[in-house]
This record gives sequence, C-alpha cells and structure tokens, in this order.
Amino acid sequence: MTLSAFQLFACDICGCSSGNFFLGPMPQFNKHFIGLRYSFRSFNTMLQTDNSQFSKDFYQTTELWGGFKIKNNFQVLGFIPYNFNHSTTDDGAKTNNGIGDMTLIGNYNLFNKIDLNKDTLSTGQQLWIGAGIKLPTGPFSVDTTELVSSANSQTGTGSIDFLLTATYSLFVDNWGLNSNINYKINQTASNFKFGNRFTATVFAFRSFHLKNETFSPNIGLIYENLNPNKLSKTEIESTGGNDLLGAIGLEMRFDSITIGLNAQHPLAENISDGQTKNKLRGMLHLTYTF
Repeated sequence: MTLSAFQLFACDICGCSSGNFFLGPMPQFNKHFIGLRYSFRSFNTMLQTDNSQFSKDFYQTTELWGGFKIKNNFQVLGFIPYNFNHSTTDDGAKTNNGIGDMTLIGNYNLFNKIDLNKDTLSTGQQLWIGAGIKLPTGPFSVDTTELVSSANSQTGTGSIDFLLTATYSLFVDNWGLNSNINYKINQTASNFKFGNRFTATVFAFRSFHLKNETFSPNIGLIYENLNPNKLSKTEIESTGGNDLLGAIGLEMRFDSITIGLNAQHPLAENISDGQTKNKLRGMLHLTYTF
C-alpha cells in the first residue's frame, strides 16, 4: 500500500477537501442575518490489511455566513469558510490552513402558514426549496505525481459544484421540528472528482421564553451518503459510504443576537469499507438578525 493510496482513505470523508455543507438545526429564514460559525470534525483511519498504517485527522472551519431576504418569498444565503486541517499519520504530522470554497444558495418559500390563536395552540409551517453553487475560491494546487493524495489535502476542491436543498419547519406552540435535505453535485478538477454527497437532518426542539430571551434545546439525527471518488472517470476503490449521527444542542436568543451550539456523535457508519471512523463533531455560531 503506497502512501498516496492510504491518504485517500483518511481524507475521503473528512468534510474538508470535499466541501462539506451543513446548514444547522434552525436557520433564520424570517429575517436578514449575519454571523460567524465554528465547526470541527475528527476521524481515525486504520488499514484492515496493515494496522501500522493509520491516520488521525482533525479539521476545523471558521465561517462567515449570512442570509438576506428579497421580498417575502426569496432569500440568498452565503458562506465563506476558512479551513484548518491537521493530520497525524504513521509518516508524521501535516497541517494545511487556508480559505475554503465560497457557497451561495438561493431559496424560494413555497409556503409559510402561521395560525395564532390565544385560545388554542399556535401553529406554523414553512417550506423552502433552493439551489446553490460552490465556487473554487480555495487553493487547489495538486502534485501531478501524487494527484490523489494532494487533491485530498487541499482547503478547496478546484471545481464549481452545485447544491439542491429543501428545508421544512413545523412548530406547535413552543415545540418544533426542523428538517433539511441537501444534495451536492461535485465536478472534476485535474482529473479528480469527489463523490456526490447527500445529507438529511431532522431536529426537534422546545422553546422556553424569559422576557426578551428564548432558550431552545434541540436533539436530532444527521444522515450522510457519499458516492465514491473518481480518478480519470474511474471509481477509486474503498471510497464513499454512509453514516448516521446523533446530535444535541442549544439555541439561545437575546433580542437580535443568537448563540447556538451542538455536538454530533456517530451512531452507525460504513465509510471506506469500515476503515475510517467518525469521532466527535461540533458546531458553535454567533448570529445577528436585523
């Protein structure tokens, strides 16, 4: 097993090089918003055929994000990430930091129904559908002699990729449900193509109100399915897979400021033929609505 092939196993599902996209449990669709998000993801890989070859990968992203409403039925979301990638393998440690790929999404509100009645439960529903584009703003400078391993180590993917997304929200009085599905269609750069990615999330929450503050603990599930990577249009062996993660978090709103955090832990997975394992993930955001 060469080093280049081994690094592929470690990086295929990292969510860094392949431009992972995660919207979060409760996006602010009713107002304009802007904020910062921090997230981390960690993975351990060990080859089944040779346990002396291993990788421990830790990926962090600090992201500027925002959403702007256009009239009542349209919204534009934007994400500008900066990635911090660190890997420790049997050959030593490697760090690669830099700006990532910018993502823009346009959303359309199919329906927004709210029923407020003092004598009964307050109920509401929203459904947004959207499409987006990921631009190759992050560095992507591959070594042609080690194309696969160098492609996986970049903070960008080098390609213009596309997203399809839908978000449904339901609330009954102080209880709520938020679900989101994303499908990311990746393109080829330097003869290398990251596999397409499908993500589905569902979060349930309960809101508690205290004067101008609202506290909303939430719990949810995240499902991911990754298609195999391709080199020169040929699928690369032992790449792709799927996983299911449980998540728990809290959203705290103070007037126009929202602070949110959540932790995600794997419940079931089969990535790279079982050779790569998810570890703990987490996210923190600070958002201003206006």
